Amino acid sequence: MPSIQSPHPHLYATRPGALPARFRRQRILIVGCGDVGLRVAARLKGRVQLLALTSSADRTNALRAAGITPLLGNLDESATLRRLAGLAHRVVHLAPPPSEGWGDPRTLALTRLLRLRSLPVALVYGSTSGVYGDCQGDFAIETRATCADTPRAKRRIDAENSVRFFGRASGVRSSILRIPGIYARDRVGGTPHARLLKGTPVLQAEDDVYTNHIHAADLARACIAALWRAKPQRIYNVNDDTCLKMGDYFDLAADKYGLPRPPRVPRSTASQHLSLMLLSFMSESRRMDSTRMKRELRLKLAYPTVNEGL
Repeated sequence: MPSIQSPHPHLYATRPGALPARFRRQRILIVGCGDVGLRVAARLKGRVQLLALTSSADRTNALRAAGITPLLGNLDESATLRRLAGLAHRVVHLAPPPSEGWGDPRTLALTRLLRLRSLPVALVYGSTSGVYGDCQGDFAIETRATCADTPRAKRRIDAENSVRFFGRASGVRSSILRIPGIYARDRVGGTPHARLLKGTPVLQAEDDVYTNHIHAADLARACIAALWRAKPQRIYNVNDDTCLKMGDYFDLAADKYGLPRPPRVPRSTASQHLSLMLLSFMSESRRMDSTRMKRELRLKLAYPTVNEGL
C-alpha cells in the first residue's frame, strides 16, 4: 500500500498547541461506497479518516460498523452535497451514472461541488472498459480513441470528460480507472457459478469474443494506489493478465466448480437463448493492456489471472 502522508506536513510539526492526531489524518471520501468502496475502506481503516456519501439512511449503521463516517446526500440532488465541499483531501468516485440518458449529471454535480472550497489533492474515478467499444479482438491501450457503442458506455465517456475537465481547470490530480468485469468469490454475483447452474449458453468458438477481468480485491488496491501515485489527468486500464475468450472463461470456471461446461451456440441464434444485456457484452471483443497500471501505480496483482482468483 502506498505510504500516506499529510498534504501539508509542516503544519503538524511538534510545537505547543499542535493538533491532535485524529485531526492530522487524511480524510478520504468514497462516493459510491458499494462492494469495491468497502474494500477500499477496509484496507485504509485506521490509517485515514474515512467518509462515504450515501443516499440511504438505512446504510449509515453498516458504514459506521466498517469504520466509515456516513454523509447523507444524493448525487441527483445537488443541494444535498454542499457539506462535502472542502471536506476531503482525496476522493474516490465509484458511483455509476444514471441508468437512462446520454450524459452523467452525477459526476458533473460532484466535480462542481468539489470546486466550492479548498480543493482535494486527488480524485480517482472508476470508469468502464466499455468506453473502448468493439476492438475486434485487438489490444486496447489507454491512448486508443474511445468508441462506445452503448448508451451505458457513452454515459461513462461523459463522466470521464467531466473528471478530466475538472482536473485541468482546477489543478487537482484527477485520474480515471477503466475497469472490466469485476469478480470475487465473496462478491454478490461475483463468479460464474450461478450462471453455470442455469446452463446459460455461450458463443461457439468461431463467434466468441475476448473478455477482461479484475479481482475486486485488486481493484480496491488499484484505487488506493491511484489516490497517491497516479499522474495528473491520467487514464489507467485496471485488468489482470488473463487472455481468454468468454466461452473459455466459463469452461475454466465450470471445470473448477465440477459443473458441466455451458453449451455453445452460434451468434446467428444467440438471441433465442440470451438476454439483450448478455448479447451486448458478447458484441464487443478486446484485450486490455495494463502495462501503465503496473509501471506507474507500481501495483503487483494478488490475483494475476482468473485461474488464481476463481
